[in-house]
Amino acid sequence: MTNKQNRVSERMLLTWFVLAGLILFFTPQSLTNKFHFAFVRLFRGPLSMSRNFTLSAQTHRSLTDVVSQNRYMRLRNHLANTTQWLQQERQKVEKLSGLRDRAAWKGVNFVLADVITASMDESRSELIINRGETDGLDKGQFVLGNHSVIGTISDVGPRIAQVKLITDPTSEIAVKTGELNVGMVLQGNGNNSAKVKLLPIKHKIRIGDIVCARKKPGFLDIPMIVGTVAQCRRDDENPLLWDVKVEPACDIEKLTDVTVIIMNSQESLRM
Repeated sequence: MTNKQNRVSERMLLTWFVLAGLILFFTPQSLTNKFHFAFVRLFRGPLSMSRNFTLSAQTHRSLTDVVSQNRYMRLRNHLANTTQWLQQERQKVEKLSGLRDRAAWKGVNFVLADVITASMDESRSELIINRGETDGLDKGQFVLGNHSVIGTISDVGPRIAQVKLITDPTSEIAVKTGELNVGMVLQGNGNNSAKVKLLPIKHKIRIGDIVCARKKPGFLDIPMIVGTVAQCRRDDENPLLWDVKVEPACDIEKLTDVTVIIMNSQESLRM
C-alpha cells in the first residue's frame, strides 16, 4: 500500500513539473522577463556579495601568483619612463633625419641640445645649452636652428655650452650671398638682426637675397643659410658702401632646441 502511494506521488509530481514547464513555455516573454527581474531584485544582495567575493579572490590569487604589487608598480613606472624616453628619442631622430639624409653630411655627427636660457638684447645675444665637452662640443662649432646657422659655440664646459648668436654685436662670420663670389663678413647688430660689413655698391644685392655662411674647413663643409637680406641701401656715412641688414632665417627667440655640427668626431671617423 505504501509503495503504491509513493508511485502515485511520484507520478503526480512528474505531472506537475510537466504542466509547469508547459505553462512557462507558452507564457509570453514579457511575463517571464518580469519574473526574472523580480528574482534578481529579490536576491540582488546575496548575488552581489558572492560575485565580489569571487572577483576579489581571483584578483588576489592572480597578483600573488604572478608578481607582488610593489614590484608591479616599479615595473609599471619603469615602462612609463622608458616610453617617454623613446618618444623623445624618436622626436630627435625626426628632427635630425632631414640633415643626415643629405650626402654632404655623410660622416658628420649632429648633437641635439635643449636651450636652457636665452639672452637677447642690444648688448649681447647668446644661448646656454645642455650639452658640453662630454658630448663632443668645442669652441667654434656651428650651431643650427631649424636647419639654418644661428651662431657658434663660444664657451664650453663639461655638460653645458654657450652659443654666440649671429645677432650678437661681437659675432663675425664669413658669408656669401646670391651669385656674388666676394668675401663678406656678417656682424651682429643686436635686437635680432645682423649686417653685412663693407660691401661696395658695385656689387648687386637685393632685398630677399639669401645669405649663407661660407665653408670653413673642420667646422662646416658646405655653405648653409644664415638669413635673408631685409634692407639694402647706400650707407649714410659712406655712400660707396651698401648698408645691408640681414634677418635670421628662423625665429631664434622661439627656439627650444638647437643642433651642433661636429666635424671629424671620433664617431664620424668610425663611420
